[in-house]
Amino acid sequence: MPTRRQTLALSVAAGLAPSVVHAQTGQAWRPTRPIRLVVPFAPSGSNDIVSRLIAESAGQALGQPIVVENRAGAGSVIGAEYVARAAPDGYTVLINSSHSTVPAIVARVPYDAVNDFVGVAVAGFSPHVLVASPQLPARTARELVALLKANPGRYNLATAGTGSGVHVAAELFRSVAQAQVEVVHYRGGGPSVAALIAGEAQLGTPTMASSIGQIRGGGLRALAVLAEQRSPALPDVPSAPEAGLPGIIHEEFFPILAPAGTPAPVVAALGAAFRGAIQQNAAKVIEMAGVSPRAGYETSEQVMKLVREGIERYTAILSAAGVQPE
Repeated sequence: MPTRRQTLALSVAAGLAPSVVHAQTGQAWRPTRPIRLVVPFAPSGSNDIVSRLIAESAGQALGQPIVVENRAGAGSVIGAEYVARAAPDGYTVLINSSHSTVPAIVARVPYDAVNDFVGVAVAGFSPHVLVASPQLPARTARELVALLKANPGRYNLATAGTGSGVHVAAELFRSVAQAQVEVVHYRGGGPSVAALIAGEAQLGTPTMASSIGQIRGGGLRALAVLAEQRSPALPDVPSAPEAGLPGIIHEEFFPILAPAGTPAPVVAALGAAFRGAIQQNAAKVIEMAGVSPRAGYETSEQVMKLVREGIERYTAILSAAGVQPE
């Protein structure tokens, strides 16, 4: 009998099947050297994990290795700018779940998040998780909010860097819960989770991918999945509404982008390869990263529409929280 995660993966695979057929019928463009998939964060964060789960399969479809390259710094700005300035030849692509949050929180972004890129694929979607250190005397989200209100400014909340999706989730939590907590920025999802485990920070809103192992192993206490429904990856963790936080819904998505000006046949070949890899590894991505692929992003235009809508949404969230671009 298939497990619940396997059933979900099979349904996802069915929705993505057309792209697999396209990938198997061949592409007009074939790379002649390895492709770099730039992750603009430190290793072990959500983008890094997802990238390493799909890179090998996508490379096999294209006939050349896809090498994951971490270029961390400035909440993904350094790596994203590197790709924006790269030659538009298909050999440098970006995966960045913070791509739509950066324009909402960074005043002088050195690239245009929409016009300097072209959409390739979307690796999936994943809710953030409200977590606490096991040493913190709060076993539920309601207890955590009460503790923070009783001790304003005493506790630290770790993020994956300024402009990251974790930062947006943190500001949303602070605004809706009206909790006075110090936000501390780290250089990626992995380092922020490590800070929580080490006790440097006491709570966080990490991505599921960067925290799921520690949650399952007991290194972190998950208080809520920041989604309308429970996640099949963490079925015992209450959803935000169940936890008493109905206004704190936040999920990240993983756009894969190439520099603007990349020829359409190259984008099509890359997109087919990545969509096929996402479908092929759907069960693994859900199990290991808590990231669920979705159909509906088969064209470059669909990917960029999602990016634009994300920028609008995150800008509204941060504006409502009183956060101005810096």
